[in-house]
Amino acid sequence: MNDASPASAPQGRPALDVWCELQCPDCRTALDDVRALRARYGDRIDLRLRHFPLEKHKHAFAGAQAAEEAFEQGQGWPYVEAVLGRVEELDRKGEAFLVEVARELGLDAEEFDTALIDGRHILIVDADQAEGKAIGVTGTPTYVIDGERLDGGKSQDGLRERVEEIADRLLGS
Repeated sequence: MNDASPASAPQGRPALDVWCELQCPDCRTALDDVRALRARYGDRIDLRLRHFPLEKHKHAFAGAQAAEEAFEQGQGWPYVEAVLGRVEELDRKGEAFLVEVARELGLDAEEFDTALIDGRHILIVDADQAEGKAIGVTGTPTYVIDGERLDGGKSQDGLRERVEEIADRLLGS
């Protein structure tokens, strides 16, 4: 499950918050970096998806809720990667696409549909967005590690290297 609390990282384990939205082409481009960071650090860092749906993307808020449902069902990152990999389909199909991807991954698609209707994850998404605004997130993707905000929406050049540099320092590697 995705815990939105910054203080939730296990003792001694640095947290890397990835502020993202599932209808964002720049977040799709950043997927390779996120995959590489997950592969490099595994359990040594707490990689957390944080929601920052942008108003210009009309399905972003529903996408954030769907991602939370995927985390609840134990397939958060695979779901996020699957949706981000097909941003154009989300643009065209909207919420039906979010449920379709859940079905493709073997998740409980009916529960996804219900979650999007009953809004059970809205408070998590709203809290993430409010916190993002409070710390200066203005676009996606944005990374925050050890209190340092790195904006990937403007340029992702050198960003992964900077995250790795900070993570390695925190881990003493």
